[in-house]
Amino acid sequence: MSAPAKKREIDEESKENEEMTSSNDSSDDNEMDTNDEQGTQIMVDFVGRIPEDPDFNGIKLLLQQLFLKAKVETSELANFIIERNYVGSVVKQGGDDDAEDEDDEENDINDVFGITTIINISQGQNQDCIKQLRKVLADYSSDYASDTTNALIKSILENDSAALGLIINERFVNIPADIAVPLLENLIADMKRAVNKKMPYDFQYYVLISKLYKPKNTPGKKKKRGVEEPELIWSNPEEEIFAEDAMCSFEFSVDKDSDTSAWADDDEEMVPHRRVMLFEATKLPSIIEKIKKELAH
Repeated sequence: MSAPAKKREIDEESKENEEMTSSNDSSDDNEMDTNDEQGTQIMVDFVGRIPEDPDFNGIKLLLQQLFLKAKVETSELANFIIERNYVGSVVKQGGDDDAEDEDDEENDINDVFGITTIINISQGQNQDCIKQLRKVLADYSSDYASDTTNALIKSILENDSAALGLIINERFVNIPADIAVPLLENLIADMKRAVNKKMPYDFQYYVLISKLYKPKNTPGKKKKRGVEEPELIWSNPEEEIFAEDAMCSFEFSVDKDSDTSAWADDDEEMVPHRRVMLFEATKLPSIIEKIKKELAH
């Protein structure tokens, strides 16, 4: 029988709240789930916890929704993340800790609603799942990126001295974007502690693979400068802010790899895409500050 999951340790300097939501008497959106069919709202308290063995299936499912049919062994990658649980957090539903302690089996089947972590995919990382991630990124870049972007990504992948971290920022739909800020802040704190212990988390660059959607039959939306671009829906809205500071990016359709049968007859059909963004590691704190300001509006 597995032990109850431990809450994510929080850096004292950041003075973060261990439960990454406000108190129950708050009206923050990250505590609220909406039942559209009944027109009611359900208050849900989400917490960030250290990834542990019982979270394996939930983490694997989140990885599968990101990578779809890409040649990434998600089982191995989920285990890899759990083995390095000193960095990153899973999002779970909050509850009474005493009740959880009394029934470990019930605790073991708690759903994982999201995960935010970082994986070192630099040259020299020899685990099979890391080799797969490197190859997938290189293949994506070769197939879909411009020549300039492809050359930059290839040079970073092949440079021993330029550590590259893959940010995994996955959650299920209807989990509010507000939760992204404490998750990302905790991730920075985790990396700092790991670096202080001489662990390989001192990155020069980050890469993020985002999920977004475009209307299938809509020609596009005109921007202020007259450039026509398709309407976009970001699965994780905060990742649009990441895009503003990206050194380079490229995107591609994953329509053939995903199930789009869930669209209702009267819905505008949306085509799923992935956008790969590369940015300097020093930009992450300022990106988080921008997300804070955007969410405050």
